[in-house]
Amino acid sequence: MNPFSSGTRLRDMIRAIRACKTAAEERAVVRKECADIRALINEDDPHDRHRNLAKLMFIHMLGYPTHFGQMECLKLIASPGFPEKRIGYLGLMLLLDERQEVLMLVTNSLKQDLNHSNQYVVGLALCALGNICSAEMARDLAPEVERLIQFRDPNIRKKAALCSTRIVRKVPDLAENFVNAAASLLKEKHHGVLITGVQLCYELCLINDEALEYFRKKCTEGVIKTLRDITNSAYQPEYDVAGITDPFLHIRLLRLLRVIGQGDADASDLMTDILAQVATKTESNKNAGNAVLYECVETIMAIEDTSSLRVLAINILGRFLSNRDNNIRYVALNMLMKAITFDDQAVQRHRVTVLECVKDPDASIRKRALELVTLLVNENNVTQLTKELIDYLEISDEDFKEDLSAKICFIVEKFSPEKLWYIDQMLKVLCEAGKFVKDDVWHALIVVISNASELHGYTVRALYRAVLTYSEQETLVRVAVWCIGEYGDLLVNNVGMIGSEDPITVTESDAVDVIEDAITRHNSDSTTKAMALVALLKLSSRFPSISERIKDIIVKQKGSLLLEMQQRAIEYNSIVDRHKNIRSSLVERMPVLDEATFNVRRAGSFPASASTVAKPSVSLPNGFEKPAVAPLLDLLDLDSDDILAAPSSSGADYLQDLLGVDLGSSSSQFGATQAPKAGTDLLLDILSIGTPSPAQNSISSIDLLSTADVNSNPSNALDTLSSPVPPHTATTASTGMFDLLDGLSPSPSKEATNGPAYPSIVAYESSSLKIEFTFSKPPGNPQTTNVQATFINLSPNTFTDFIFQAAVPKFLQLHLDPASSNTLPVSGNGAITQNLSVTNSQHGKKSLVMRMRIGYKLNGKDVLEEGQVSNFPCGL
Repeated sequence: MNPFSSGTRLRDMIRAIRACKTAAEERAVVRKECADIRALINEDDPHDRHRNLAKLMFIHMLGYPTHFGQMECLKLIASPGFPEKRIGYLGLMLLLDERQEVLMLVTNSLKQDLNHSNQYVVGLALCALGNICSAEMARDLAPEVERLIQFRDPNIRKKAALCSTRIVRKVPDLAENFVNAAASLLKEKHHGVLITGVQLCYELCLINDEALEYFRKKCTEGVIKTLRDITNSAYQPEYDVAGITDPFLHIRLLRLLRVIGQGDADASDLMTDILAQVATKTESNKNAGNAVLYECVETIMAIEDTSSLRVLAINILGRFLSNRDNNIRYVALNMLMKAITFDDQAVQRHRVTVLECVKDPDASIRKRALELVTLLVNENNVTQLTKELIDYLEISDEDFKEDLSAKICFIVEKFSPEKLWYIDQMLKVLCEAGKFVKDDVWHALIVVISNASELHGYTVRALYRAVLTYSEQETLVRVAVWCIGEYGDLLVNNVGMIGSEDPITVTESDAVDVIEDAITRHNSDSTTKAMALVALLKLSSRFPSISERIKDIIVKQKGSLLLEMQQRAIEYNSIVDRHKNIRSSLVERMPVLDEATFNVRRAGSFPASASTVAKPSVSLPNGFEKPAVAPLLDLLDLDSDDILAAPSSSGADYLQDLLGVDLGSSSSQFGATQAPKAGTDLLLDILSIGTPSPAQNSISSIDLLSTADVNSNPSNALDTLSSPVPPHTATTASTGMFDLLDGLSPSPSKEATNGPAYPSIVAYESSSLKIEFTFSKPPGNPQTTNVQATFINLSPNTFTDFIFQAAVPKFLQLHLDPASSNTLPVSGNGAITQNLSVTNSQHGKKSLVMRMRIGYKLNGKDVLEEGQVSNFPCGL
């Protein structure tokens, strides 16, 4: 006899397949067996049908296609005998799913079997229907299933309830048909029927609001009584699991109570006692008890309940945190993150345990605990929690330091009580995990240092000490290099000592050594080296006695492999050698950087708002409250091709201050009206020898118009950190600039820029604000339009922190000069003026169009107004 013939039994085929030593042998055996099964199917022999289907099911479980045997399932289901029906229904559930069109043919057989006199046949049909029921089958067979819920045999009732759950999920409209039948199942004594009935009620409550109200009114007390009976029941060996009576039924009942009590105070009051009883009587030394306690805690958190019960639930979660099972601790951390919104003080009591979880060996628990600690931080405990986290940062794994340092920086920025504490903590983070700190963090630190004028000396000394020990931390080196370049004289002279600080002796050569080490170290990146060059340029003015040594260091970079470094070295050497008359003014200390403007740029985008929206203030670093202002990346719903521009809110253009000239007007006078491209290096273009530079906008406008930032272009970082020219040296600086630029022709007079007159327009008017535009064109440049915007306050209240922002389509290029003021007097008693320059690349084909957004502070609240200007005069 052929060992692989269809006449072999199922066990013989399984034995032959398992005896195969390679996948190819297995495929050969299966292919041969499938061919024999196909032949017997074509012969339509009813005696081999059940054996063939059994083999096909095993072949299907091995992953081979068996679609050719689907009709055999239907034939066996239609057979009168129970053994054939059993194999047929098993094949139906295994070989088909609800997406198969063949399934439509079995509906009639299922209906007949649901009405069969043999309860075992009825059970087979219910099992099949509960596994593969489609929406069409559910509508056709729902009445039979509903009737079987009241069947005399508990096994049939149990299967009918499970099948009903599948039906109401597939067709929610049928939910109301099962409400009464499901409610009757809640009175069952048989645990198997009861648990399926509870599950059906739970599904009905989720799907149908009317069913939910019905169960709240009619069944709440019954469910509570059932749960109480199970909780207080004596030992029942058939239901006992680790000392808990039927924990599965416990969990189902608690879930049903959760959905009933959510949003209903009366139902929640009824279940308070039983929930407290379950929470206190359930043992937590076994996994079954922990599962019941967890569901109890979830129910307590979901229902409308008193704080005392929630405190009990949070204490249970605190015990979970001490469990040795990682899964239990993880779900406890997840639940505590939800519970903190209900009772912060109760969660705070477990702060020490949560901090221990941050140090857990399991990475998932560490990260989740760190997120919870971040939520627990407030003004009262920020000092203690930050110290704990920084202490752990020193010994934490390398792969966890990035997440940990990011959270510490977030906490310090949000809750710092004073700037001295902020600077100290940030320096500790930079020392321990500087290479993991993101760029925006050390940028923010520099902004804070710039604003803390009384701490400049302390900060530069602290950074000097730190960089000597932790020179491998790149971010720390950058901040130290910047501070030494700005405040090197304070470092050498021990200026600005604070009470607890020990004086140190630092010579000018020592300070330069730090910069030289940063620029010559092989693992320093281009950003650090470029910042070091700028610092050397500044120190050449602050330390005249060693300027020759500084010059030698700069000259060495002329041979750098980086073009950026070569160009900077050449230009800075030119400043040191040929332009000593402007060097001291050029490298003066930076102006105080505006924290609000920096945080606006850091935020990333405008939130969606209506035409006039008052927004709450946001908490900025070091405990200061400043108005929430958003950047222009999503201004007025323009698409990504729009060009955006906005002036500095303070009116201080850093590049303009750097050279002591009005670059806003010089742009048009030099004839370079195009907007700067992404990544434009302002300072390098200005200092390029023998090459006229394109006109430059303010740094605020550059940042908004360009896709590059200080992270992607190191020169931008340095240009942003350059020093301004004091007002009294503006004339000297401008003269030096023209010498430095080697031969640029002098600017035409302002009178020559006046073009033909155009009628003025009211660009925007609301109940509180009016904006007027007047126009002029420079001679010989019809594409460019100069606009003077006049802002008039129509309300009886003064507007402060006034800022005007505009956006234009891609074919237009926009430049905004700083406004004349940021305070708008009341009721037309004064006005703010601001000059704009618009270049139309489609002049004569497309007219000007502009969207505007105006922000100001009114009675301590931030207000935004926006509008569109489309009524520009013809010819612009």
